[in-house]
Amino acid sequence: MTTRLGLGLPQMQQYSLGEDVPDVARAAERIGYESLWVFERALFPEPATQGLYGMDGVPWPDRYRNVADPLVSLTLAAAATERAELGSSVLVAPLHVPFQLAKALASLDAASGGRVVAGLGTGWSLDEYAASSVRPFEERGKALDEIIEVCRAVWGPDPVVYDGTLTKIASAAVGPKPARPIPILLAAGNQRALRRLVDHADGWLPVATGAEQLAAQWRQLRELAEERGRTRPVRSVLRVNTAREAKPYEGADRSPFQGSVDQIVADLVEHAAVGLDEILIDLQGAARDAEELKDVAAEVFEKARAAGV
Repeated sequence: MTTRLGLGLPQMQQYSLGEDVPDVARAAERIGYESLWVFERALFPEPATQGLYGMDGVPWPDRYRNVADPLVSLTLAAAATERAELGSSVLVAPLHVPFQLAKALASLDAASGGRVVAGLGTGWSLDEYAASSVRPFEERGKALDEIIEVCRAVWGPDPVVYDGTLTKIASAAVGPKPARPIPILLAAGNQRALRRLVDHADGWLPVATGAEQLAAQWRQLRELAEERGRTRPVRSVLRVNTAREAKPYEGADRSPFQGSVDQIVADLVEHAAVGLDEILIDLQGAARDAEELKDVAAEVFEKARAAGV
């Protein structure tokens, strides 16, 4: 079975938000990409309280200095396309007021004809939490739990009633409703997060760090789902952050998806063999502008399909 392929939309500082997001979205749909994706980086701390992904001494990359809002970017893409799904990988959910996030996602789904995929995570940046989180960093898991519950309630039938820590809805009509049930996918790594996914979400959003590790995580997740009596399939979308270079990377220390387009495609073949439903390919970081991004996206797509992905 062919793996679905998605493309990361241009949100970084080298792109023109109003022009390039719709342009790349239209081109991606025309090329054959079946989904369009955004990520969230709320700010760029100077100096940072912690390193990248919470790792001491690892600097934040300059490309994170200016990242466009994910929901604005998806809205621009929705207006420019007809078929492609519109996903977030990921929205840092606890940086958002639960009710407002649920309402915005429902509105976008209604406007796009039922194409939204709500990919949520808890994030890792203490600076982002200090600036905008609804709860302290230490309570991020509980905040995500409530956000999922609020989304399900708001998207469900009226009257909406919810009594939580952050959100109180006595009894209200809340519209518009989504065009169909919006799938909630979670970026889960540890055991507690995987249990949340199995019990309360529709799918999984891993990040590619190597095919062998991915296969082990996928096996662990399916075993946990069986253990907890889940009968619904777990949808899976692998996020691939590429480090594309003009020439092949020759070093023995090459990371997955680092190097030339051919090396990236070879890694796609290896990761696709794990058997996940979909692969989201983010190529925007190394592209100079939208024209280069479109050209590279077309080359990667064509070579991946030719290689059997």
